[in-house]
Amino acid sequence: MNPSVRVRRAAWLALLGLAACGGSEVRDAPPSGSVVIPDLPGSAVPRPEPPSRYGNGPVYEVLGTTYTVLPTSAGYLERGVASWYGEQFHGKPTSSREPYDMYSMTAAHKTLPLPTYVRVRNLRNDTSVIVRVNDRGPFVHNRIIDLSYAAALKLDMVADGTGLVEISAISFDGPDGDQPARATAAAADARSVATPARSFVQVGAFGNRDNADRRKALLVESGIDNVLIHIDESVFPALYRVRIGPIHEVDQYDVIVAKLESLGITDPYLVPE
Repeated sequence: MNPSVRVRRAAWLALLGLAACGGSEVRDAPPSGSVVIPDLPGSAVPRPEPPSRYGNGPVYEVLGTTYTVLPTSAGYLERGVASWYGEQFHGKPTSSREPYDMYSMTAAHKTLPLPTYVRVRNLRNDTSVIVRVNDRGPFVHNRIIDLSYAAALKLDMVADGTGLVEISAISFDGPDGDQPARATAAAADARSVATPARSFVQVGAFGNRDNADRRKALLVESGIDNVLIHIDESVFPALYRVRIGPIHEVDQYDVIVAKLESLGITDPYLVPE
């Protein structure tokens, strides 16, 4: 992405973040009424690709924050909040200098190598798609991926503007090459018949129960509800994991993260149960 376009996009996303902090979620526009929407594609089909000549850092800075691009996508798995971008950037260059197509199954991510294929699962309805990451962003607090309009529509996220998601990279760096990707890509659009897993915000894992109890007491005294201690006996010695939830909506997650940051807890993350 050329510097002027990057600044414009980053500035717009910064305004988005300020508006979100004010309690109202601002999002980019879907296609205007006069535009004929084409048939939406299925999931992106993963395939080995050389690294992009542009947008891969290894280090870059936006709005005063420095980001380091991951050396590989292998093993990447994260839960958090997804947003989407649409008509305002349609046809404009991405960080990889490919034109952004709001009708393609693509996405922007701050640190994954360009390009990377990832499976994005909507934790609310258990729908998933595979997208090709070819852009940088979202440079908004507490957001981990920016989906194309088409991908957001497939995941039923357009109306809400954001959604709680799980992102898992499909990597070709492992010993099995692209076999796992080929096996799963065709089924990525299917809606699971299973009940979506519940999500919790984890705010500490302790080997000592007293330390876990103190963390829980701090959260409760600060007005945070639904705090529990999960005893993880899958490891030895057992760990006492302090969690908040279950988390159902993005607004709920944002409020909890803001409260935790006011307590100096800056590394919470979403976990399944």
